Formats: sequence, structure tokens, C-alpha cells
Amino acid sequence: MMHSSHSSSGSSGSSGSSHSSSGSSHSSRGSSGSNNARNVETLDALYANLQTRPFILAGTCVIEDYDIMSQVCEVMVELSAKYGFVYVFKSSFDKANRTSINSHRGPGLDAGLEVLSKIKTQFGVPIVTDIHESHQADAISEVADIIQIPAFLCRQTDLLVASAKTGAIVNIKKAQFLSGANMVNPVQKVVESGNSKVMLTERGTMMGYGDLVLDFRNLIDMGNMESLANIPLILDATHSVQKPSSLGDSSGGNREYVPYYANMAASIGIKGFFFETHPNPDVALSDGANMVPLGGMDTMLSTVFNTLQAQK
Repeated sequence: MMHSSHSSSGSSGSSGSSHSSSGSSHSSRGSSGSNNARNVETLDALYANLQTRPFILAGTCVIEDYDIMSQVCEVMVELSAKYGFVYVFKSSFDKANRTSINSHRGPGLDAGLEVLSKIKTQFGVPIVTDIHESHQADAISEVADIIQIPAFLCRQTDLLVASAKTGAIVNIKKAQFLSGANMVNPVQKVVESGNSKVMLTERGTMMGYGDLVLDFRNLIDMGNMESLANIPLILDATHSVQKPSSLGDSSGGNREYVPYYANMAASIGIKGFFFETHPNPDVALSDGANMVPLGGMDTMLSTVFNTLQAQK
């Protein structure tokens, strides 16, 4: 049986008000030269919510036109409040691991953080974004509440240590080549660097060339490990349906599986969900084949909510 922090779904009310408190008291970009420009108590409160309540990390894969970003955030805030999820807005300022050198990567660190700061101010939501190099950690931590370690980089000690030392929550994605049990070591690198606010995300495992499988044993194993007790677990339901490099110079995917994966995760007590979504995934600048159409999020979250309620 998975440990208790993942076994119940939490209350379904007042999700919207918790978003405002999570975002509004954070310092804006550039307002502090310290490694931890945010209110520590606010970060601790956000992490406590993520440990005990259902939550969603969702947004566009890469930062796009601000109108698209704000449209996604507005809908996700409304749906999260409707179904009682804590909501964290996700988008990447750089996609450094794109298949082709010609693929769209994003606006870059400075311009990207300005956009994320604007989203944070406008909607009062916490922010999660990817880090790729350790020197980016301090700048990212001025805006992002959660620094996300990409799956391919989850063994990079310097990246984990630098992220940990900012005081931000650190979300480590499980590498496609590791088992859930292997994730004890990346977590330990963060914890031994003085930061116990860690999250773990499952995003599929390589199965041959150009394909991923989602092995739910990894989530179960991570949930049952005493050394990972009380660490929020997340299913990345969109990257788990990715077919890496299957289109030659880009990755394909099977977005039709995303609702099934999310619901199966809820059925085993997982309360954290990662989704990439877009008003029109077929024209998205990155990973459109995996994305949930924004118009389909309500139906999917309704099903996930009902499954979580049944676990109580």
C-alpha cells in the first residue's frame, strides 16, 4: 500500500483562494539579489498543500504568445477551483533537449522569466519551470516556486545541488532509463544540500527505440519507500505518451491515452498530475502530439476528481 500522503484526495473547496496566496506574496523578478527571493513561509505553505491536497502542474510545453499563455492559465485556474485542485502554472523558457537543432526552443532565460512573472502577477498562481544549467538556478528562483529537473538530467549533481540551495521546491522527473527505486539517490542529493521540499514525477520508461511505456509499478514503489515518505508524487500524463524522435526530426505521441493514464494514477492514490495543454495542440510550438486540447481538460479532470473521491 502506498504511504498515506498519496492515498486521499483532500478537500474540493477554496482552491482558487489558495492560488492567490501562493503567488501574490512572492517577490517579483529582480527585486532581490538573494538566492531565495520568495517568502519562505509561503513556499512552506505551498509545499504542505502539495503534500496533502490534489494538485495540477499544467500549461504550455514552451512559452508561446502571451495571449495563448494567459488563455491556458485562466481556464486552468477556473477548472482547478471547480474540482478542488491546487494549481501551478507550467511552461518552459527553453527546451534544451529538442530532437533537432532547428526545433523551436523558446524565448530564453531572461525573456521567459519576464513572461512567467507576468502570468504570476496577473493570475496569482505559483510557477514551475525547467532548469537546464546550474548557473540558471538563482535567476529562476526569483520567479519560480518550483524548479523542475528534466528527466534526462536527474542524475546531474551540480544541477540538483544548485536548485536545492535556492530554497525553491524541487521537482525531479524520473529519467526514462531509471526505475522508481533508483530515484532515492537524486532526492538524497537535494535533501543533503539542505532542502527537504522535494517532489518526484514519473514520465514513462524507454521501451526499445522511439517508444515509452508507463509502468505504474514505479509510482507504487516510490510511494511505498520509507525514505521517500511524504514526498508528493506526480504523474506526467502527457510526456508518458510521447514517442521520442519517432517523426525523424521531432517526437510524436498518442494524446488519446492521456485521460486513461491520469485516471489510472488517481485510482492508485496519486494526487499530483502534470499536463501540457494548448488551445490547439496541432499548432503548438513544442510537443503538440502529447498535449491535451484545452477544451478537453474539463471532462478529463471531472473523471480524475471522481476517481480521487472514490479513494476516500
